[in-house]
Amino acid sequence: MTTEEAVSVSRASACLCVLCGLPAAGKSTLARRILSTAAQHGWRATVVPYDDLIPEQAFRTKVVEDGVNLQEMHTEWKSHRQAVLYCIEQFLQKSEILPEVPSSSGISVAAWEQCTQGLMGPKGLKPPLVFLLDDNFYYPNSLGFCQVYLQCDLESCISRNQSRSQPVPTEVILEMVKRLESPNPQKNSWEINSITLNSTGTVSKSDIQRVMELISSALNNPLSLGEDNKEQKDADRLKCANSVVHQADQACRRLISEAMKTARENKVPPERMRSLAAQLSESKATFLHNLRKHFLHEVPFIQGEEINVEHAAKRAAEIFNDDLKEILSRIMNDK
Repeated sequence: MTTEEAVSVSRASACLCVLCGLPAAGKSTLARRILSTAAQHGWRATVVPYDDLIPEQAFRTKVVEDGVNLQEMHTEWKSHRQAVLYCIEQFLQKSEILPEVPSSSGISVAAWEQCTQGLMGPKGLKPPLVFLLDDNFYYPNSLGFCQVYLQCDLESCISRNQSRSQPVPTEVILEMVKRLESPNPQKNSWEINSITLNSTGTVSKSDIQRVMELISSALNNPLSLGEDNKEQKDADRLKCANSVVHQADQACRRLISEAMKTARENKVPPERMRSLAAQLSESKATFLHNLRKHFLHEVPFIQGEEINVEHAAKRAAEIFNDDLKEILSRIMNDK
C-alpha cells in the first residue's frame, strides 16, 4: 500500500462546512470564494441554498394558540430544513447516488438537482466532496465536519442587508443576535474544527487559505462522534428532565398547599387531614418519578432542538392536579 493509499483509507470522502453568522455577515460572498478555491484544489464543492430549496411561505410566521389562549410565533422552516438535510444524508450514505426528493417535503426539486449537479464525478476514486451549509447540521460518523463563524458587527449587517433586493426584516436580525452563538469546542466536541473570521471588512486571501486548511484538516481527520454525540445527547436529556421535574415539583407543591387549604376550610377532621397529606405526598413522589422516567426514556429528543421546559412543566402540573382532585374528593366524601 502506498502512502497516498494509506492516507485515503483514513481520509473522509466528504466534508460539511457550516458557515454561520448574522444575515449579511458575508456568508454568500465567502461561499463563492471557497467554491472557486476548492475547484483549484480539484475538490467537488457546492453550496446548499436554503433560500432556493425552501419555499418562501415556509419562512413566514404564524399566530397559533396552544389551548390556553397563549399565542406563539412559529414557521414551517424546521420541517423543510429536515427534508433538505435528509436529502444530503441520503446522498452521502448511499454512495453518492442522487436521491429523489420526497414529494411531500415541499422543497424545490429543480433547486436540489442544480445544487448537486456535477457532484457525482467519475466512477472509481472520487475527489473530496465539500458541502457548504448556512445552518447547523447533524451528520453521520466518519465524515469531515468544520465550522466557519463570520464575526461582523450588527450595524454593518443591518446596513448591508438594507441594500439587498429582498432584505431580511431588521427585527429578525435583532432576534438572531440574541440566539446566535459562536462555536464552543469546550462545550460541544463536534465543534473542535472551527474558526472565526472577521467579516466586517473584506475577507482576505489569508482568510480563504485558513478556511481551505480547515476543510483539508477536517477531511484528513473525520470525526467519529457516535459515542460523543450519545453522551452529549444523554447529558442534554438529563438536564432537560431535571429542569422539567424541578418546575413541576414546585407547581405540584403549590397545588397540594391549595388542596390542604380547601380541606381545612371544609372542616375535614384531623385524622383525615393527615391521611390526605400522606396520600398527596406519595402521589406527588410517584408522579414526579414517572415524569422523570418519561423524559429520560420516552420523549423524542433531538440534539440542538430546544424543549419548552416551562410549557412541559405546566402541562405536567395540570395532569397531577387531576389526580389531586380525585384524592381530595375521596377524602372529603369519605363518611
